[in-house]
Amino acid sequence: MKFLQHPPVFLFFTGKGGVGKTSISCASAITLADAGKRVLLVSTDPASNVGQVFNQPIGNQITAIATVPGLSALEIDPQAAAQLYRSRIVDPVKGLLPEAVVRSIEEQLSGACTTEIAAFDEFTGLLTDTALLNDFDHVIFDTAPTGHTIRLLQLPGAWSSFIDSNPEGSSCLGPLAGLEKQRDRYAQALQALSDAARTRLILVARAQKSTLAEVARTHHELAQVGLRNQFLVINGILPEAEAQADKLARALYLREQRALSELPAVLTALPRDDLMLQPVNMVGTDALRQLLVKSEAHHSASTHPRAEALPRLPALSSLVEEIATDEHGLVMLMGKGGVGKTTLAASIAVKLAEKGLDVHLTTSDPAAHLENTLHGQLQNLTVSRIDPLAETERYRQHVLSTKGKDLDAQGKALLEEDLRSPCTEEIAVFQAFSRVIREAGKRFVVMDTAPTGHTLLLLDATGAYHREVAKRMGEKGHYLTPMMQLQDEKRTKVLLVTLPETTPVLEAANLQEDLRRAGIEPWAWVINNSLVAAATSSPLLQLRASHEVEQIKKVRDSLSSRLALVPLQEEEPIGIARLSHLAGEV
Repeated sequence: MKFLQHPPVFLFFTGKGGVGKTSISCASAITLADAGKRVLLVSTDPASNVGQVFNQPIGNQITAIATVPGLSALEIDPQAAAQLYRSRIVDPVKGLLPEAVVRSIEEQLSGACTTEIAAFDEFTGLLTDTALLNDFDHVIFDTAPTGHTIRLLQLPGAWSSFIDSNPEGSSCLGPLAGLEKQRDRYAQALQALSDAARTRLILVARAQKSTLAEVARTHHELAQVGLRNQFLVINGILPEAEAQADKLARALYLREQRALSELPAVLTALPRDDLMLQPVNMVGTDALRQLLVKSEAHHSASTHPRAEALPRLPALSSLVEEIATDEHGLVMLMGKGGVGKTTLAASIAVKLAEKGLDVHLTTSDPAAHLENTLHGQLQNLTVSRIDPLAETERYRQHVLSTKGKDLDAQGKALLEEDLRSPCTEEIAVFQAFSRVIREAGKRFVVMDTAPTGHTLLLLDATGAYHREVAKRMGEKGHYLTPMMQLQDEKRTKVLLVTLPETTPVLEAANLQEDLRRAGIEPWAWVINNSLVAAATSSPLLQLRASHEVEQIKKVRDSLSSRLALVPLQEEEPIGIARLSHLAGEV
């Protein structure tokens, strides 16, 4: 494996949920330990199953792995870390600041930014702990910091007194308000991350066009903040032998090979390793030792368990039929990158338009090319794309000309810095969405890629729009703000999209809780690309299907009372006919 040749002290594995980061990081740790190295494996994954992989409890303390001499592990709980982090910042100001200000600070510290930084806070200690580094030759991290987190930490004004005097004055600098004491440690950690002699980043992906496009963005984002020593691992490639099993397996194989042949240009320059889809679940040291061994051996179907039969679950068509009865409204598809939101949004929009309903389909995803997905025009369907860069610049100029109009030079510099932070784009895009939302009173508006619940809360808590409208209209006035429309299930239906895999389901569940805090109750869940719902005789695909059952049951039994299961398609759902079929399957 190229990514394990002459490894530096720190190895970071990053990639979206469900691509196999944990399995590859565990296999890498075993490989280095087997070679006589002293290795510490650290997981910051909220869905960490490192303990399950090694069949022993680990938790938030360094624990020796009984079955692998020289290997120890540590699981950092991001939520617990975030709670400690919040307490460290908020507790000292309770009783000193007005209660409303304290609540505002708590809300600023409630979102994904804070969880990322809190986890970063935990493992920066590992990056800079001299005594620890004397005990280990290599430290392997499962789930690396994102470029988003690092850009937040690099904003120099975050260390100024601006935050102390303006606790409600920023959207992204708020989470950094308590970091002054850690400033030197963070500087050392960021220096270590950008030092190729000490740190290597391994980008983990699947052989899927959308996933590879997302990895290309991650590569660019991390390179921008100085993390340029990057390797690429493409995991879970279906072996050619499996392609002979049936039409679905053949189509999937050809789709993956096409995605690999069209690899984004920025990724072709990276050292790359390809890993085959494995015939066994990645649990236990024996299975993990085989993961990094290149092999395309064909495996008999008799050696793999078939997927447990599930009770019949609704298809996407059932949700579309229910949505159509309203004749107009806002339909928002939300979820992590790579789960298929763009395709499903287009499918729902096409089916509604075919029913003779007036539909506007829009997206803010920079990688979403709706025209290519639709590959044609349809009566009653209007398509648009919100350009995040253009909207961010529009928002920046508006804030500078209003909020920044009367500031002195230092104040303007701090405001401009805050507007360079990554959360600014979320807020700008939401404002663009707000302009489109108004149409939903007369037609269907289907939106792909929505802002997080945390962003919505920040807008409602610190943006005076909602309160100002209420004050202006008085008790007898009738008004409807975008936030109120999102909270009204009769006007807005939020569909959470996920894959039938552990990490994507957990991420969607966290997003659901985030939205509920904003007073927005998801209307339904859509589980996309399911092998359980697709007929296949491929041994490896049947194995993957057997792993889906537990996650599908989890969604059905404890996360949503309304859901749809969408099968993995033999042909990519591109073009109006295939999109219509996707939302028309029963």
